[in-house]
Amino acid sequence: MALASVVTLGLGSMPSGALAGEPAGAVDAAGTTATVEGAGPANAAGAFRSAPGSRGGYAFAGNARRIDGAVSTADAAELEPGRTYRSTLPGTGKVYYRLELDATTNIYASVTAVPPAGRTASVIDGVKVSLEDVEGRSCDVDTASFGAAGSPHPVAAWAMRELSPRRSLCKEAGTYYVAVERVDPDGEGSSPDPWETELTAVSEPPLERTGATIAPREWDSAPPEPVPGKPERRRGGAGFALAAPVGHGVWRDDIRPGQTLFYKVPVDWGRQLHATAELGSSASAGGGGYVAAALDLDLYNPARGHVVDVGIGYDGDQKAESLAPLPPVAHVNRHAVSRQVGAMRFAGSYYLVAHLSAEVADGFGDAPVPLTLRVRLSGAAQDGPGYAGEAVPSDVFTVTGQDRQAAAAGGDAVFRALAVGGIGTGSALLVGLGVWTLVARRRALP
Repeated sequence: MALASVVTLGLGSMPSGALAGEPAGAVDAAGTTATVEGAGPANAAGAFRSAPGSRGGYAFAGNARRIDGAVSTADAAELEPGRTYRSTLPGTGKVYYRLELDATTNIYASVTAVPPAGRTASVIDGVKVSLEDVEGRSCDVDTASFGAAGSPHPVAAWAMRELSPRRSLCKEAGTYYVAVERVDPDGEGSSPDPWETELTAVSEPPLERTGATIAPREWDSAPPEPVPGKPERRRGGAGFALAAPVGHGVWRDDIRPGQTLFYKVPVDWGRQLHATAELGSSASAGGGGYVAAALDLDLYNPARGHVVDVGIGYDGDQKAESLAPLPPVAHVNRHAVSRQVGAMRFAGSYYLVAHLSAEVADGFGDAPVPLTLRVRLSGAAQDGPGYAGEAVPSDVFTVTGQDRQAAAAGGDAVFRALAVGGIGTGSALLVGLGVWTLVARRRALP
């Protein structure tokens, strides 16, 4: 990364309250700012420790606009594509948000629900997201739950308005509503308190020319061998906005019971993603304990739509499981009957989200458990499908050279420490820039 780019990111992305002691913000390698729920006052060391993968909170996007969900569609606040919002979800009942749509673009609305920390919850509790027209007809609906472990953690669900020959409703321009509600608010162990939520909406333009309307019938669905090799350390982030970039390779972190870690993988058109998660052996092994759903690994697409997940049981000895094989990223995947295949419909950053159940602490203590991700990217990158216009945001369905560089290098530790903790003094900034100058010079040497 050029020094000029580093200076721009370091200054332009600095959280506005960093110098005033406001709640800590964080900046990822691409310059995305986030605020960490539950983080203390900003300082160069403490904030850096608390931001990535902190059990104390979810890292909301720092530029997220606060809005209220309405109990009636008549009062629904508007969601603009390309923006991120922060809201709350009550313990019972629906809340509504409004979309103003044209008759040519697809829209994808995603809601990340962040329940309060706790030990147990209803296994089917979670968030339900619906997209409806003005007559109350459903365009799409999706749910996301905590899964078999019943361990509260951030989960995301998405709903879409897709212009497709297979869909007869929701094609007209006009007003639409995003409805959000709890899946099982009265379930055993479920918290009655409001949940924090993060909402995004992204739009996808039509194609320049009408493409195929049949999903590929043949693709390599054989599970590949996990990527071998020595793991490289890569700290997971605490939210979508702070997801740690990773690429093809083996990546290592530590995860504590109740913690959720976020990673993002740039996946080009035509490339195939495969991932395996491993839990390492514990020093507390041998006690006879077993957690049937210890680790949950979820994959989300660039629109934060859920693709697939896998669970891992844990008895203190090393365990590993892989995500189900997925097709290469292609525009025509959307025509598949399977929603899992259909979610692999565009290029961009795919997110791997790992959650270790709070129940693990009961049998193996609160110490972190080694987590290894083996990420495989196969197939040759291809040109995009030929959109007649730009997506909003413009880079959501693309993979840039900077994305690939960040995935391979993960950003510099010094830059991340300064960016996440905030620049406490002018001297710290000068020292940081001096270090980056030295790093840039060394990288330029043959």
